[in-house]
Amino acid sequence: MHRFFVPPTALQETKAVLQGDVAHQIYRVLRMRPGERAVVLDDSGWEFEVELIQVEREEAVGRILGKQLAGGEPRVRITLYQSLLKRDNFEWVLQKCTEIGVVEFVPMVSRRTMVSSPADVKASKVERWRRIILEAAEQSRRGRLPVLREASRFEEALVEVGARLALAQASPMRKFDLCLVPWEEEKNTGLRALLLAVKLHHRDPVSIALFIGPEGGFAEEEIALARGHGALTVTLGPRIFRAETAAMVAASLILYEFGELE
Repeated sequence: MHRFFVPPTALQETKAVLQGDVAHQIYRVLRMRPGERAVVLDDSGWEFEVELIQVEREEAVGRILGKQLAGGEPRVRITLYQSLLKRDNFEWVLQKCTEIGVVEFVPMVSRRTMVSSPADVKASKVERWRRIILEAAEQSRRGRLPVLREASRFEEALVEVGARLALAQASPMRKFDLCLVPWEEEKNTGLRALLLAVKLHHRDPVSIALFIGPEGGFAEEEIALARGHGALTVTLGPRIFRAETAAMVAASLILYEFGELE
């Protein structure tokens, strides 16, 4: 069945009223008809099975047949701090890492990014990124929409992550259990070996901050700064990945090691 994320207000007890882009997709793109069924999600962790009873150009109405807890969400939470890349490459990361299971994205300006300031990221671009995440989440059967946060400078992101690494478990702010930075010059610490050690000392769910550099990678002084804020550098093996590939490989390996891709 087709899946659609909708605002919570679209669900009214036993009825779903679908408008805007969702109604357009049902009516114009998918050409769905009364009697067909779809899954509707309100980003609350629940999914609702809906039978369409009315389909029009501006609005589709459905009868809610039942609900269940949404699947598709990993217990391991990965927040991807992704340095801004060329347009197609960055959008590729958003799409594929949503499919893989990343729960939060932070666009990041670092020394070698083509964008020099978070203020240069236009609102229209952010809206396009949200659309890419939404469509990827629907296609990949995610139970929740990954969060897209405001763009940040590398140094600011490290300060935030360093503070979250130091949080007590009782803090209302979400704690990071570790921060990982894949780096081509790291020779000693492999990602898998580090994750095996983490599994021995942390109970699920684990929350991980993952930093990925831009085209050209992180500068050595950036790596030193990251280590000073508690980040751990890891190698992804003897081959050098492009920036957009490194994000997908690292996220996949983390989730695989914790049994999230079985």
